[in-house]
This record gives sequence, structure tokens and C-alpha cells, in this order.
Amino acid sequence: MITPDGRILFGGDYNPEQWPEEVWADDVRLMKAAGVNSVTLGVFSWAKLEPRPGARDFGWLDRLMDLMHEHGIGVVLATPTASPPPWLGRLHPETLPRDEHGQIVWWGARQQFSHSSLVYRRYAAAITEDLAVRYGHHPALRMWHINNEYCTFDYGDEAARAFRVWLRERYGCLDALNEAWGTAFWSQRVDCWDEVIPPRRAQYLKNPTQLLDFRRFTSDALMECYLAERDLVRRHTPGVIPVTTNFMPLWIGQDAWAWSAQEDVVSVDSYPDPRDPLGGQYNAMIADLTRGQAGGPWLLMEQAAGPVNFRGVNHPKPPGLGRLWTFQAVAHGADGVCYFQWRQSRQGAEKFHSGMVGHAGEEGRTFQEIKRIGRELPALGGTVPGTHTSADIAVLHDWHSWWASGQDGRPSSLVRHEDVLRSWHRALWEAKLPVDFAHPEHDLAAYRMVAVPQLYLLTDAALDNLVSYVRSGGTLVCGFFTGIVDGDDRIRPGGMDARLRELLGIRTVHEWWPLEAEDTVDCVRFRGTLWSEELTAAEDATVVTAYRGGELDGLPAVLRRGSAWYLSTLPEPEALSALLAGAAAEAGVRPPVAELPAGVEAVRRGTVLFLLNHGRRPADVTLPTGTHRDLLTGEVATDSVRLERYGVAALVPHGTGTGSGAAQHV
Repeated sequence: MITPDGRILFGGDYNPEQWPEEVWADDVRLMKAAGVNSVTLGVFSWAKLEPRPGARDFGWLDRLMDLMHEHGIGVVLATPTASPPPWLGRLHPETLPRDEHGQIVWWGARQQFSHSSLVYRRYAAAITEDLAVRYGHHPALRMWHINNEYCTFDYGDEAARAFRVWLRERYGCLDALNEAWGTAFWSQRVDCWDEVIPPRRAQYLKNPTQLLDFRRFTSDALMECYLAERDLVRRHTPGVIPVTTNFMPLWIGQDAWAWSAQEDVVSVDSYPDPRDPLGGQYNAMIADLTRGQAGGPWLLMEQAAGPVNFRGVNHPKPPGLGRLWTFQAVAHGADGVCYFQWRQSRQGAEKFHSGMVGHAGEEGRTFQEIKRIGRELPALGGTVPGTHTSADIAVLHDWHSWWASGQDGRPSSLVRHEDVLRSWHRALWEAKLPVDFAHPEHDLAAYRMVAVPQLYLLTDAALDNLVSYVRSGGTLVCGFFTGIVDGDDRIRPGGMDARLRELLGIRTVHEWWPLEAEDTVDCVRFRGTLWSEELTAAEDATVVTAYRGGELDGLPAVLRRGSAWYLSTLPEPEALSALLAGAAAEAGVRPPVAELPAGVEAVRRGTVLFLLNHGRRPADVTLPTGTHRDLLTGEVATDSVRLERYGVAALVPHGTGTGSGAAQHV
């Protein structure tokens, strides 16, 4: 449980160094009015804490820590190492990263550090340790927040040195590296370690396995930075103070499965576009993925109270939408819902990024909505925190497969891993079927159905895991261009792994037929988009639907062998949703509520049934059998409940007090 007292964490990043100290008292007054019980301090405070090398200015932070404790507000204390002060780059230019063109990434924004620089790591460790020594025993401390949104790529000499060390540990010798990288192609064989460099700007296409390994190395190098700081704060902190760092949503740069195993609390930042009609689905997908990484409750570290500042046009959230998405995160497993940031900045690059207290002040609509959320969240305490969200379907995702598939020189640059992943999640979300995310090597036995939108790279262990899952009675639905290469991005014999072909009922993969952006391919039951394949089915396979017309006329578009399905194209959204819902029904998977109006989502978390109306109009939902009480309003309903525009209900069986009782599918 993220909060030992059973409360849902509620607050946001607090950057008081941007304001005169006399504002702090007003901040505390407003925090109390809004029900804030947690603030994150120090994320971007390195220059304030260490104005020159070796100097320390902790007085202001002392006063803030004491002020928060005096008013019962816990502190998530950050190490400030995401944004080094200008003096570090000036005195030690080797700490600055370089891009793939060899250009220096200068100070003036943030994340301007080379993850491989020993000098950067030394200074980061020093300020981290001093923070831990000074505040590790402070009664306001609730959690450590390491760095912020790790996202640095570095192609410079410091990274090249570390990359060679990483490769030596991975391969042991140059012969093994040359074999893995396929350097016989284009005369790329390396004869000494000094010839190994990051994948910098090249004349034409770069070595694919070199690119893949550099992604792996970058994730590991950043994690080394995280682990060094994590271990320092743990060493100086008594008791059990959890440690986290915040992921960016579905970001390509970190293997978040590996990272999550090193965190006490898994946290993420999520910023759906309020203009996106599927913004709620995106929010659900990020929540489901983060919950999968956490293996249970997680923390929404950042969301926007209103508009952001990083899109071409930045729209505010209509009244009620921010509340809906906040409670949606809780329904999907969040034990904390926080914002960037508390008070909207008046200067700097993010002065148009909203805050919980916006430029309009406490009378503004944004703050009034924040106060409402802060009043309602305590009603879920004691019932929701620490409980799990129910799902019978696992969606498989792997960063290594994403890294391998997202390179140039592939059959289609239009096939983007994250887009295909979102298409499949959307199809299941619109079918009202809750999902978990899992790694392809995870134990899948608990799931009735496993969906593989696309995993271009599958290890032998992952393939054996899928075969074992199906042979044990599980239902597998697999998308196109999956199981094509091994862990070195080497094409499997036959163009798809033989184990997978046998499992899915594919005798031969003759050719891949990618589609242009505007093209579709006709199938007997639907139209396909993005991709198609020239396949021959095995004799014992069933052709669910065939291509109609064109070069692939009569060949299988969707086929199955027993409980294993293969989709060789991306059906249009409604057709994909119907296909996945049909496979799920055969597997015995049912939605949490039998019938839901369009735009309404139902999620069970523990004993609480959350109903979330993503529509702009009220919706009436027929309830499961029995009487239910809404934890948010205290109202009791028997047959149905009305959800207002962007409305939320958190229902428990009436008469159970805290909502204890067996959850049921209806």
C-alpha cells in the first residue's frame, strides 16, 4: 500500500522556490482547503540547493519540510538530478550529452546530462547523499522520488566508453559481438573494441542489432543512475520509506519491465489530450500498463489540472473531465493521484501549463474542481487502497520488440508498435473488457485470454511460454508480423518461428503485403488496414475469414488452430473489437456489467464497481442484482444509476459497511 494510513495520495509537484516565501502560508491554506495530503518537493531544485560546486543551501527546504509537517501534509522528496545547474556543464563539459550528429546538448532546459559521465554521477551522488542524511529522519518524509522522467540519449565519447563496457559484459568477445550484429553484411566487422561506437549519423541505414543493443544499453545506463541514488537514500532512511521514479507514458527509452522491478512504488505521468474522443481509452491504457508493471497498486505522479503547453494547440479540460480521468486512474489501480503542478508558474517554459491553482487563483474553475476531488477521494479510503483491479485478459508488450521493430529498412514505416498496441487496447476497451498488461515471458496461467497485438521480436523463452499457455487451455489471439526475429533481430527460418506457425495453424508465410496509408484490403467479414500477408494454412487450421479480391483473393486473413487465433491484417476498429470480443466470449471472459451504454466504462477494483461515463451526455446504467451504495455520494440504488456528463459512481453492495463482499461478474 502506497500510504500506510490507507488514504489515497492526493497532491502534486510543489515548486515554492519560484515564489516569494510569503506565498507559502497561502499555499498551505489552499492545500488544506483542497484536501491535499502530499506534495513533491525539490524536483528541479539543484541550482537552489547547490548554487556553486560544493556549496549547500538547505535553509529554505528545512523551513518547507517543517511547514508541511506542521500542517499534516506529507512530502515526496525528490533528488534534483534531472536538471543539473549551469555551472556543472560550464566546468565539466564532458557531463553534457551529444546527439547522434555529435552536437552538444547544452544547458538551458533540463535533462542535459550524460548518463555515462562519471563526473555527473559523482556530483549527483553527493547532492543525493546530503539530502538523504539531512531529511531521512524528517517526520514529513513519505516517499523518495529519484530524478524525473529519465529520457536522456547520449551518443558522445562518455557514452561510447560505457557502451563498450556494456557490450563486453554482454558478449564477452568480439567474435560473439560480430556474430550477433551480423557484421559480415556491408563489411562492418570490428577488429578491436575501439572500433565499436554508438549508432551515430551514418551514410545510409545503420546496423539494426547495433541500434537494438544501444537502446538496451541506454535503458541500463539510465537505470544505473537511478539505482545509485536509490541505494543512497535507502542507506540513510530509517524504517520503510518507499522509493520511486516517474515513467513517461509508453515511452520508448526505458525497458519499464526491468525498471519496475527496482522500484518500491511504480509511478507514471499521464497527459491525455482533452480533444481526443478516445482520451479516456488512452488514459486507461497507460493505467493498465503501469498496473501491470507494478503488479498491483501504482501512483499517478503527474497529470494536468487543465491545459498542457507542449501540443500545437493546448485545449483546457471541459468541466468534469479532469475529475473523470482522476477517478478512472483510481479504478484502474492507482493509490495516488497527483498533478504537475500545485501553483501555475508565472515564468519559465511551462508558464502556460496548468496548475492545481491556476492563474485565475482560488476562485478559478480549475481550483474549484480540484477541491471537489479532494473532498471525494477520502470516501474511498479504507475500501479501495491496496486492492487489485480485476482482469481476465492479458495484453502482451515488450520494449525490446518495440526497439527492434521501430527501425528503418522494414517492410512498412507505417507500422508503429505503439499505434498497433493502442488499436488492440481500444478494441478491448470498447468491448467493455478490462485488461492487464504482461511481459511475454511472464506467467500467464491466471488469464483466460492473452492478446498479442504485435511482437516482432520474441525470445525462445517467450515462444515456449506462449506454446505452454495454449497447450494448458488458454486462448491466444495473435496479431500480424509477430515472432519474426530472435533476440539479435535475426530473421527466424521460414519468416516466422516454427513453434508459433504450428501453434497458429500457419504452414507457410510466402510474403508480407504492407498497405499504403490510404489503402484497405477487403475480407469476407470486414476491411483490413495497414498490413496483409500471403499465407498458406495448415490442414487442421480453420480459416475464420479470407481475403476477397486482389492478389490475396481466397487466402486466409484470420485463421485459428484450436484456441490459438492469428490476424494477418489490422481489421477496422469495430471489426477488431468484435473479433476480440468473440474470442474472449469463447474463453469465458465476460464484461463486469452485462450491458453498458456507449461511452460508459465499468471496472471492478476489489469490491468496488466503478462506473465511468466518458460521454458528454447523461447515461443510465442497469445495475447488477442487489442494492448498491455509491461511496462518493452515499446514495443507494437498486435497479439503475444515472451518470451525469463525465459522471462517476463507485458502487459497493449496500449494507457491507466498507464494501466487503465477493466481487461478481454479471
